[in-house]
Amino acid sequence: MSQLQSSLEQLNALAEAEVEKELRQCCGCVDWAKRMIAARPFRDLDHLTETAERIWWSLEPDQWLEAFHSHPRIGERKAAATISAGAQEWSENEQSGVRDSAQKTIDELARLNQEYEEKFGYIFIICATGKSSEEMLNSLRGRLHNSPDEELRIAATEQAKITQLRLRKLLGLDS
Repeated sequence: MSQLQSSLEQLNALAEAEVEKELRQCCGCVDWAKRMIAARPFRDLDHLTETAERIWWSLEPDQWLEAFHSHPRIGERKAAATISAGAQEWSENEQSGVRDSAQKTIDELARLNQEYEEKFGYIFIICATGKSSEEMLNSLRGRLHNSPDEELRIAATEQAKITQLRLRKLLGLDS
């Protein structure tokens, strides 16, 4: 039996409370996790990821905002919502492009994060995996010019990418 199949079987077999805890590391929206639980068993990785995507896009904007709330600001370590140690570790690894950044870049990220939050009412969400601090900063600068409706959709798309990556991590496919 493959690592993936074994991990999927374990995920399918977990009690609801435990699987909710695991899934909320991937996406901080309670309703998303509950709908994912109801969709079990997952046959394979495609079924899992397609289900996650379908459920995500069926949610209301306030549920997207709940998920955003579970992330720390880019360059920070602590999310506004209480998150698991695993989710915090994943966030830190995903934002590794900021760790060795120049103080000037970190300061500019903090300043623009604040401006973004004041404009849109939620933190700047970006799938940070593999991105440098300069790439994230440039994206933040550009997205500040979006309309609120356009930006919410972009942020939701970024959250969907993060969720997909974290589902793979949950199954032990990526580190």
